[in-house]
Amino acid sequence: MSAAAAETALVTGLTRDGEGVVRGGKTAFVAGALPGERIRLRRTRRHRQHDDAELLEVLEPSGARVAPRCAHFGVCGGCALQHLAPAAQLEAKQTELAETLARVARVQPARWLAPLAGPVWAYRRRARLGVKFVRKKGCVVVGFRERAAPYVAQLTRCEVLAAPVGELIAPLAAMLTELSVREQVPQIEVAVADHATALVLRVLSAPSEADAARLRQFGAAYGVRLYLQPAGLQSVVPLDPPAEPLRYTLARFGVELEFGPVEFIQVNGAVNEGLVERAAQLLELDGASRLLDLYCGVGNFTLALARSAGRGVGVEGDSALIERARGNAGRNGIANAEFHLANLATPPDATLSWMRQAYTHVLLDPPRTGAPAVLAAVAALAPQRVLYISCHPGSLARDLSVLVHEHGFALRAAGIVDMFPHTTHFESLALLTSGGRRAQRTASPA
Repeated sequence: MSAAAAETALVTGLTRDGEGVVRGGKTAFVAGALPGERIRLRRTRRHRQHDDAELLEVLEPSGARVAPRCAHFGVCGGCALQHLAPAAQLEAKQTELAETLARVARVQPARWLAPLAGPVWAYRRRARLGVKFVRKKGCVVVGFRERAAPYVAQLTRCEVLAAPVGELIAPLAAMLTELSVREQVPQIEVAVADHATALVLRVLSAPSEADAARLRQFGAAYGVRLYLQPAGLQSVVPLDPPAEPLRYTLARFGVELEFGPVEFIQVNGAVNEGLVERAAQLLELDGASRLLDLYCGVGNFTLALARSAGRGVGVEGDSALIERARGNAGRNGIANAEFHLANLATPPDATLSWMRQAYTHVLLDPPRTGAPAVLAAVAALAPQRVLYISCHPGSLARDLSVLVHEHGFALRAAGIVDMFPHTTHFESLALLTSGGRRAQRTASPA
């Protein structure tokens, strides 16, 4: 499109990607603009339903605007909301959840839960970093993808990655530049445990002996463990085997969980522990309770909640995670928990041993795609309480619509979990009880 004239406009909202929304005429999305601000903008790209625009000037800033801490904010795509105060970020996410439940599920909870939040800096203990050798620059760059381009952002440090990784970006890039396989390392998986930090290098060619020596030197200098991944996730091996398992603790429940360097754990350790505690409060378990935990992973919820339940049964589709969960149960001396391997992407067979058991409570913690295949089975179990933990409000609302309108559950409570501060992503909690086919309507969340 030809160069457009500058416009003055009022920002009325945020998109799901954290861009300011300008209405009046054709809607425009403006990166860097915040609700309530009067801005100057220029439209840069036209789409059928909206235009993209660049922010030229903030004429009247929002009271919630703050100075981003990160020098790379605006270029790096790892964060979208560092210019918005943390409290305002929570409000925006709570509003998105409420609007999504109302629009998609046609339901509102009887009670809104207070947002569950924790540290907003140096919180991210799991991440995937892009790596690229840039010939024009003569060096390797390490970082997240750029916000508006398919390139790896050249970072020197990261304010949201957990220590020590946040401060290792520049020395890590410098070390990789020295390797003979510097053009054969496309990504690094980061896993920060309570007692150790793991960096998993995806290697398309085997490092030379000199490369291995340089990697060992880096690991020793910065106190990190290095792993190599020559193929799929099952190919991950420590640079110098054997490697002690990684661990994190849920101190309030007296549980220590082991996990592998590329196995799923919640990104924010402090918020995860608060999430498990809130799950225990909402489920109201006692010695007579029988809990079914679907998508149980390494046993994060199953083992902690089994401390106060009569029985905990975890089900997961990844065999490595099931073995890890069983090992975690044994190491923690939790004898009233069991784990089963099952494909939860398809409706579970009623003849499976874990499906033939009776349950008073069900916990769902599915991936972004939600849990559509298991909803009918959950309803057939007729639990007293169902707690759905979601990382995508859209799939949560879709599944809640089925549970409420088709299976007669009542949505008792819902709220957000700020697992990913400064991004537009968030987790959600929804508590349902059996009975009550009528959807609840309440005021907007406070």
